[in-house]
Amino acid sequence: MEKEKFYMTTAIAYTSGKPHIGNTYEIVLADAIARFRRMQGYDVFFQTGTDEHGQKIELKAQEAGVTPKEFVDQVSGEIKRIWDLMNTSYDKFIRTTDDYHEKQVQKIFKKLYDQGDIYKGSYEGLYCTPCESFWTPSQLVDGKCPDCGREVQPAKEEAYFFRMSKYADRLIDHINSHPEFIQPVSRKNEMMNNFLLPGLQDLCVSRTSFKWGIPVDFDPKHVVYVWLDALTNYITGIGYDCDGESSDLFKKNWPADLHLIGKDIIRFHTIYWPIFLMALDLPLPKQVFGHPWLLQGDGKMSKSKGNVLYADDLVDMFGVDAVRFFVLHEMPFDNDGVITWELMVERINSELANTLGNLVNRTISMSNKYFGGVVNNAGVIEPVDRELRETAVAAAQKASEKMDELRVADAITEIFTLFKRCNKYIDETMPWALAKDESKKDRLATVLYNLVESISIGACLLEPFMPETAEKILAQLGAKKRSLEVMNMFGLYQSGTKVTDKPEILFARLDVNEVLAKVEEKKAAEAAGSTAGTAGNTEGAAGAGSDGADSGKAVIDIEPKAEITFEDFEKLQFQVGEIIACEAVKKSKKLLCSQVRIGSQVKQIVSGIKAHYTPEEMVGKKVMVVVNLKPAKLAGVLSEGMILCAEDADGNLALMMPDKDMPAGAEIC
Repeated sequence: MEKEKFYMTTAIAYTSGKPHIGNTYEIVLADAIARFRRMQGYDVFFQTGTDEHGQKIELKAQEAGVTPKEFVDQVSGEIKRIWDLMNTSYDKFIRTTDDYHEKQVQKIFKKLYDQGDIYKGSYEGLYCTPCESFWTPSQLVDGKCPDCGREVQPAKEEAYFFRMSKYADRLIDHINSHPEFIQPVSRKNEMMNNFLLPGLQDLCVSRTSFKWGIPVDFDPKHVVYVWLDALTNYITGIGYDCDGESSDLFKKNWPADLHLIGKDIIRFHTIYWPIFLMALDLPLPKQVFGHPWLLQGDGKMSKSKGNVLYADDLVDMFGVDAVRFFVLHEMPFDNDGVITWELMVERINSELANTLGNLVNRTISMSNKYFGGVVNNAGVIEPVDRELRETAVAAAQKASEKMDELRVADAITEIFTLFKRCNKYIDETMPWALAKDESKKDRLATVLYNLVESISIGACLLEPFMPETAEKILAQLGAKKRSLEVMNMFGLYQSGTKVTDKPEILFARLDVNEVLAKVEEKKAAEAAGSTAGTAGNTEGAAGAGSDGADSGKAVIDIEPKAEITFEDFEKLQFQVGEIIACEAVKKSKKLLCSQVRIGSQVKQIVSGIKAHYTPEEMVGKKVMVVVNLKPAKLAGVLSEGMILCAEDADGNLALMMPDKDMPAGAEIC
């Protein structure tokens, strides 16, 4: 029997920079849904990718001193690396710089122009560069972009426009007759009341003020508006061709069953995108789900706030599945979720270490202790077994019902309800007490069998959310992976199977203070590296500047920082220090730890210069030191200042030293 298809997409990630954990949440959420749909028997095609055009990208590339293509190649590669790190099972990773996509976007634009849906005009309005959006004064919130809250700038240019109002009534009818189309319902109400019912304005769909975009082939001074370019990835990625030569993959999978997106771009996906599809005479996606945001404890993540958390940093600290569990379990269906280091430690300790990890470890250990690891169903049933078995066989149905509604956190809760019931069952049956009575041996065997069977069912259900953990549990139990349709049957674990001799600790308990200390060490190390590099570049630029352009020597220009007052400068204390001892920092490839005499004091200073100096070379040198930095730990070693270096264009470092013999402690002024 042929499987029913299920085509789902994420929004494609914008290549303006490295994605933080809030961005990464979406791909993990999509992966859990895709894996569960496969478990339910669907033929899933799961697409993700990167959005790579637009004015913001052009500006970022200019700042980085590279071409836009070089810039997006690097960022797209980093995004894909993180998606892979998080063990996501996408089938297609599309880039909007792919040749096929770009050619199809040009053909789509021409088709819409030829049929009168796109016309040429000029636009004057208020433009938000980060959002790539024009706004009228009445749409602004406190004079700023209603989507991102940033400043807008007046802009006027020749542009092509799409006749949105032509399709507005048809879209309103579709939304009203398909209540499942926009989810959650609160998002639907927002789109209807704020945009559709007040009346749609025609949409600007080309730009002339920058070049990094797909050219309009019949009017090449225009590039295609980034949202018309980006949204069409959902059809070009599976082989749509507007000349009627679409691939079998497209014919099989379109319309999409689910577009999974962030709530901040719901308007583009539930108004612009459906209208574009109507104009192309294509069916609309079955459902658009605008998921909430994952916030830091002090609000939305942003680099300007300094509160950004990255998936790879979290994985380094906790592991992939622990991070997957947290972001999936802590996100409500239609409200924003919160992530902090402290909250992660709390959930890992309570849910993963205690409820799950301890359960698996205890069960395997008791099986080894009492029966040499062999699990037998002796068939000695007592009334206390009934509730455990009922919970186990009902878990799959309950989780499926939640997943059908995209209530992923609730589905995980149902699975952990089973694990918690197993822990309660251990307390009720007290295997350690049964083991003391030889006549209860068969009863003890049955109790352990019931536990292993229940955990096996739970582990199979856990696979879409924590795939590596599920695999480890089944391997340790000697259990086979089951299909969803047989998870309502109790007793499929083969009697006589042997569990592992040495159970692996799935999740160790964490000390929150130790975790926070490691976080602070990492921040300090990053700050020290950044500051050292900046200080070095500043010195290098000053030295080069004194030579002047006529000398013919190499110079380095760096981006200037904001001006400071003399009072700001006076807060810094620079002195000459003499290095009297130095050694490499253990467990670090970059750091040296120096004992530096400054006047009558000796300070310990950690520096990232191991690749450029040996400890022996450092001893005896007189160097320039910032002595009043707040002490910080780097790789677990206290650092009480900073040794200044210069850095050339190739990253080579040189210590900054006075060119005359100066006493240790001499002030640098």
